[in-house]
Amino acid sequence: MEIVIISGLSGAGKSRVAAVLEDMDFYCVDNMPLAMMPKFAELCLATQGRYERVALVTDVRALENIDELFSTFDEMRELGCVLSILYVEAEVETIVRRYRETRRRHPLDMVGSSIEDAVNKEMELLAPLRTQADEIIDTTGQTLSKLQRRLFKRFMDGQDHKAMNVTVKSFGFKHGMPIETDLLFDVRFMPNPFYIPELRYKTGMDDLVKDYVFGFEQSNEFFQRFCDMLDFLLPHYIDEGRRYLVVCFGCTGGRHRAPAVAQALFEYLSEQGYPVDIIHRDIDKE
Repeated sequence: MEIVIISGLSGAGKSRVAAVLEDMDFYCVDNMPLAMMPKFAELCLATQGRYERVALVTDVRALENIDELFSTFDEMRELGCVLSILYVEAEVETIVRRYRETRRRHPLDMVGSSIEDAVNKEMELLAPLRTQADEIIDTTGQTLSKLQRRLFKRFMDGQDHKAMNVTVKSFGFKHGMPIETDLLFDVRFMPNPFYIPELRYKTGMDDLVKDYVFGFEQSNEFFQRFCDMLDFLLPHYIDEGRRYLVVCFGCTGGRHRAPAVAQALFEYLSEQGYPVDIIHRDIDKE
């Protein structure tokens, strides 16, 4: 089991890092007491694979004794956990500004001291942990998309395409437009199998219908151009921090042409390694 300890300066962005890891299917827990961590690791291990990737967020409030913290980490490693430490920090001026903007109180902000004093004290207290970190992330001036790219590169073996979840949906215009859509294409320009008696009561999931739809040059040319467009778009969407995309294809009734094209795209994206789901909304409607 992989456990990532997210720690670092308050206000530096630990919660944001945890949110990105959660999108990567990590099970994230914020501010778990130090004494509970080994027992929590045991419980996760007992699930036999249900919690293979876990992220625990801890901050200065849990570090009354830094030696106790390192002993806890060693205990978790002895249980068989692969443990790594992400240390999140930012420039003092940046953290001070963030606290002033949110009007939150710093955990070490004592009466008579400034936020800057509290940040500097926290840096001093966390210095031993910082030296043990596997990776240090400075969020000063860093956009969310850059943070996502860095974390995906670190924890997804550089396979950025896994960061984009695509849902492919077919529908019929006569049943109404989908509420949720990012890219929508009308495939009613393709020859309609509905007017072929032996195909009318079949669907786009049947090989005879798929062969008919893609038996025309315009259908094949459209699909090839569309795939070329997605090959260009998806990496740029990922670079900008987008994690979900809904692609919809519509025909008249949603039974023949749209399902055939949607299924072809589903198979294409699956071959490319993207996490992809498919929905044929109206395929069973008259």
